[in-house]
Amino acid sequence: MPAPTIGFIYPDHAAEDDYPRAEALLDAQLPVAHIYGTDLHAVPELLDLGSPDKLRGGAAQLAAHRPDAVVWACTSGSFVYGPDGAREQVRGLSEVAGVPASSTSFAFVAAARALGVRRVAVAASYPEDVARLFADFLADAGITVAGFASAGIETAAEVGTLDAEQVLALAVANDHPEADALLIPDTAMHTLEVLPRLEAALGKPVLTANQVTIWEGLRLAGAARISPALGALFAERPAYVGR
Repeated sequence: MPAPTIGFIYPDHAAEDDYPRAEALLDAQLPVAHIYGTDLHAVPELLDLGSPDKLRGGAAQLAAHRPDAVVWACTSGSFVYGPDGAREQVRGLSEVAGVPASSTSFAFVAAARALGVRRVAVAASYPEDVARLFADFLADAGITVAGFASAGIETAAEVGTLDAEQVLALAVANDHPEADALLIPDTAMHTLEVLPRLEAALGKPVLTANQVTIWEGLRLAGAARISPALGALFAERPAYVGR
């Protein structure tokens, strides 16, 4: 069976090198197409970033790769539309791409359900008003937010400069003892390299934006992969389920 090809539409430039890092660990092709907008974590800008015209352009860039599935690799540019709007967003993307489609926001929900996670802590990079919309999105999906924190970072470019130690510090500082997992929702943050350290430090699954986005694309394509380097979500038998 040939390796699956999952296409990702990624906003601007920040942590897109997480995708070739994952590609080296998985038997899959993970091409990334870039779309551009104002680099602000603010509602009007995010609504523009996730607009049908921009996503259509991203899908057109990916068409030559003949992807088996396409994922809008942006959490804030999807949950900012609300649950119904986000569903319409991926429906439209699937229609123009001609393959199954999803977004990072829905990837978090699907990943939490796959791990049996019902209560989470959220360590968001965004300003609080934007981060609260992610908590609302999770709540609509039946996921309880036991702990919530916002780092108040205004641009994706700044998030992309955070190093492994800063990501680890953000996670440790914002976990919650009643949470089954910690969620870090920004695809602009480099997280794949530090995932094993995050889970070891917290003793529970950590779900990060680029990690769940890649997993979701593989799930849509019916091409699940195992890679312990990518955390409990990619384990054959997740180590922390049922804790």
